[in-house]
Amino acid sequence: MGAGYAGTENVGTAYVGAESVGQESVDERSADERSEGSEAPGSGSEAPEGEARPEARLERAVRVAEQALIEFEIAVETFRVEVENFSRLHHQKLGPMYSRLDELDAQIAEAQAARTGDPEDIRKADEARARVMPMPGVEELFHGWMDSEGLFPEAVAMLTDQPVRPPQRVRPSDEARKLYRELARKAHPDLAQDEDERMRRDEFISRVNAAYARGDEALLRELSEEWAAGPVPKEWKPSRSEELYARLEWLSERKEMLTLVAHELEESAIGAMLKLAPDDPDRLLEEIAEQLLAQVGEREAELARLAG
Repeated sequence: MGAGYAGTENVGTAYVGAESVGQESVDERSADERSEGSEAPGSGSEAPEGEARPEARLERAVRVAEQALIEFEIAVETFRVEVENFSRLHHQKLGPMYSRLDELDAQIAEAQAARTGDPEDIRKADEARARVMPMPGVEELFHGWMDSEGLFPEAVAMLTDQPVRPPQRVRPSDEARKLYRELARKAHPDLAQDEDERMRRDEFISRVNAAYARGDEALLRELSEEWAAGPVPKEWKPSRSEELYARLEWLSERKEMLTLVAHELEESAIGAMLKLAPDDPDRLLEEIAEQLLAQVGEREAELARLAG
């Protein structure tokens, strides 16, 4: 495991501590709410001078949990980078050696089959040759993206962010023009009474303009219905305590998700290899390369013996 990742267990422990602080706040709040009904007549609901606000412990729990999650994310990302870099270097530096070994294995099996003529040896030779993967051509890499004349229009559009199809006609249909004019008259930004309304109208009109430019009658009708329905009502706003509880819940879910990511990284083939050399993964690559070179030498010697 990478050195930068070794501290995730401690981070997790700290995070659990933050969650327990949040739970204490939940319990404390419940107790406070139960005691509210038994207060003496005339007693104020405000906390005495110098006493912390009811949300103070929750805010502290959220801060602790946020910091713990940040440290945990840093540790996971550090290890993810190590896994990705190790995988890339492993492929770049050692891939040719693995390919050379596969080719030598195929040649040895073929030489053995040629000498014996045994059907079993011939089958093994065919299997060994099938394991040697040829380098794909450009057409194979871009299968479904290009033909003999180059990239398909759809592929060009995806790569250049251009529309896949040009407009079908210079001037949109009469119906599209009618819908566009009605919407422009109703939703024009100059009719806004305040800045928020102007921003809403600007965004809406930009969609109307785009639909009209494409001559999209169906979308213009949908936009007309959307405008007739009116603005989306403002969402209900939770209290500060509810926001803090929701934040703690989200932090907990995020930590669980990162724990799964960390587990997958650790259990991957590259992650398992990194565990063998947590202090110097670069040296591990060199050791594997030395082993592969030795195996290449052994295979070449065996092939020379069979050929001789």
